[in-house]
Amino acid sequence: MFEEMGRTSQAVLVILCVLRTVKGFEMEIIPAKRIVAQIGDTVILTCNTTGCASPSFSWRTQMDSPLGGKVSNHRTHSTLTMNPVSVVNSRSYLCTVICNSAEKKRKEKSVKVEVYSFPSDPVIEISPSLVAGEPATVICKIPDVYPSDRLEVFLKKDGDGDHHVTDFSQDESTNTETKIVTYTFLPKAEDIGKKITCVARLLIADMDFEPKERTSSQKINANFGPQNTVITASPGNSPMEGDSLNLTCVTQSNPPAQIVWSKYLAEESIQHLIRNNVLSIPHVHFNYSGLYICEAINLVTNRTEKATVDIIIQGAPVITKLSIEPSTTVQEGENVSIQCSAESNPPPKIILRRKSDNAKVGPYSARSILLPSVMFQNGGDYECVAENKFGNSKSEITLNVTYAPKNTMITVIPTDALKEGETVTMKCTSSGNPAPLIFWKKKKASGEFEEISKNATFTIQNLKSQDLGLYECEAYNPVGKEKKAVKLYIQARLEEPDQMIPLIIAFSSVAAVAVPAVAILIYVSRQAKINGSYSLVKALRLKV
Repeated sequence: MFEEMGRTSQAVLVILCVLRTVKGFEMEIIPAKRIVAQIGDTVILTCNTTGCASPSFSWRTQMDSPLGGKVSNHRTHSTLTMNPVSVVNSRSYLCTVICNSAEKKRKEKSVKVEVYSFPSDPVIEISPSLVAGEPATVICKIPDVYPSDRLEVFLKKDGDGDHHVTDFSQDESTNTETKIVTYTFLPKAEDIGKKITCVARLLIADMDFEPKERTSSQKINANFGPQNTVITASPGNSPMEGDSLNLTCVTQSNPPAQIVWSKYLAEESIQHLIRNNVLSIPHVHFNYSGLYICEAINLVTNRTEKATVDIIIQGAPVITKLSIEPSTTVQEGENVSIQCSAESNPPPKIILRRKSDNAKVGPYSARSILLPSVMFQNGGDYECVAENKFGNSKSEITLNVTYAPKNTMITVIPTDALKEGETVTMKCTSSGNPAPLIFWKKKKASGEFEEISKNATFTIQNLKSQDLGLYECEAYNPVGKEKKAVKLYIQARLEEPDQMIPLIIAFSSVAAVAVPAVAILIYVSRQAKINGSYSLVKALRLKV
């Protein structure tokens, strides 16, 4: 009995299982829910059936518009492929299935396809030649948007509180379009490196897709300047003479400015130096003092800016000139000027003086000495001394005054009366610059002079009568000459001719007067002895 009951239960279970596996005619669309697709993508709708051995499929839209896709039928399912999806595919699609059984069952289902287009980030366009202070336009492009009436765009610049907002809610476009937003601003130098950001949002609330927001940024690169140009001097604006000096010019400019250095000269002209932001001078001198100019040039914006710095070189004096005009060698009687110049900072005190014997040959002044009608005593070494708080400097120059021979003298030894057979030495001396040359000459019977010696001292051995006569000493240099003469006599003291002739004349005159007078005196004296008395008047009367 229990075995029969067990067999019955098993049969019931088998029947139940068969009933469960045999299903009725059913269909479904995959995907079953609303489809959101981006234009350009591929969408496949699948209409699937169960419980029907030989179903037939058909696809249509609710408005009987073109499908915009390709249908493929299979034994138990059919597919509608839209590749690529476009705006025309934005509608509901209905799949109808007829099961070809005895009952001819029919079923249908629909699915809605919604499309959008938001394929890429915004594209920002900024002119590469923005100039600070000049209006600039930023363009933001949002490519291939659909539907554009749901698009909202924000444009903003770093540091600005205000946003430039554009919405396209009034747009009636029915296809994909590239939307453009422009933004105008005044770039500043401080804007360089900041970002311009474009944010695009496709606000379709009941559509599930990502991303609904796309962002792009681009850095600002504005050309400007030069501006805020400054010069720094190292070690400072007043270096010591001989030190190194570096002048650095710094400016703000985009693109970087070209730097040109120049210097104002005394005659108000400009000396161009180098094209570099650093002007380096290894060893400065006093003449490097002056106004230096840094000119910054932006070739893109065609703008320039200048900065200046006044450099003053300090130090002990340096003598720049010590001269004698018209020359260091002059003839006696010329006008002579001695000049001394020096440079330093602070300005130097200059003293010009003659070194030798402290003779005052003035007039003197701080920087020059004027010697009108110079004399040979003015010759010698002159010294220029320049000094300030940092030290002093000295320099010397020699004035050479030339003059013709003068003070020519003859000395004869022995000085007593000359005798035949003696040795006679005649010496001639003279002063002059250059030192004179001495020539001895003797007058011949013809009246001409012949040269007998080129030595200042002339000696005659064993004096004879033919050695007597007139001798001449001539002192000579390139400036001039001077002569002196002497006459040799036997048994007489040596006398110079120009002194002997007056003496002979004087002696003859005195003798002519003295001899008669003496005779008269003798006569008168004798008469006095005879008469016992003497009267000069009577004597003269008697004589007469």
